[in-house]
Amino acid sequence: MNTRHWSVFTGLCGLAVCVLCAVPSGAQTTEVKEKPPMYSYVANWQIPREHWGDVAKVDSADATIFDKALADGTLVGYGFDVNLVHTAEGETHDGWWSSMSLAGLLKVLDQLRSLDVSSSPYALNPAKHWDNVYVSRYYNWKSGPYTAGYVSVAMYKFKPDAPDDAADTLSKNLIVPIMEKLLADGTILEYEIDFEAVHTDAPGTFAIVYVATQPEGLDTVRAAIRQSVKDNPLAGPAFDAATDDGGHRDELLKGDGKYK
Repeated sequence: MNTRHWSVFTGLCGLAVCVLCAVPSGAQTTEVKEKPPMYSYVANWQIPREHWGDVAKVDSADATIFDKALADGTLVGYGFDVNLVHTAEGETHDGWWSSMSLAGLLKVLDQLRSLDVSSSPYALNPAKHWDNVYVSRYYNWKSGPYTAGYVSVAMYKFKPDAPDDAADTLSKNLIVPIMEKLLADGTILEYEIDFEAVHTDAPGTFAIVYVATQPEGLDTVRAAIRQSVKDNPLAGPAFDAATDDGGHRDELLKGDGKYK
């Protein structure tokens, strides 16, 4: 989500570009395949501090719509986040919802916009508001609600001359296998690799997102990444050749959500 510290992850991504030629087909224990596209709408809000206490009331009104859409299959997940690391221009809060179609996202958006203004985010007089729409073909989650999860988002940008399938390569060979292991052992409860479906930024930007169940989970993920980098010392230079350092940004949030 536009929500999503992975400086150490540069090595992993670099290795993924290398394995484009180095990893033979079928070399992995479990073959990773891309999934049907999952779309996510992220509404970002820069709320004045004096209104932070009111955000939960707005989220509660929105959740009634989200729950109905989750129940009838329009949505596969939704949530609300608070930014833990503030920047001068960034959001303080966000709300997001995911669907297996763009139509599902937009149907829910229409319902949200039909809410009475007194129950909508507009009543909080945000200093700034912006939206993003993402698509992911590599993702997984554990069904059910979660509370106070830690959401890590790492944004990267490929250089124009990066291999066309670099994103698939790093996803299949490195990111997904690590995330699946962490998902299985309960360290994280969701992950996704997002690209913009509606380009409000330059093409080539992607986000690696995961939700940790406990703050210790952030350290566990970092340790897993560091070990992978240690095992593959040539990874860093390969990553540098494929990505633009100036395009890297991190976000760390805390939020509640639910997955179908």
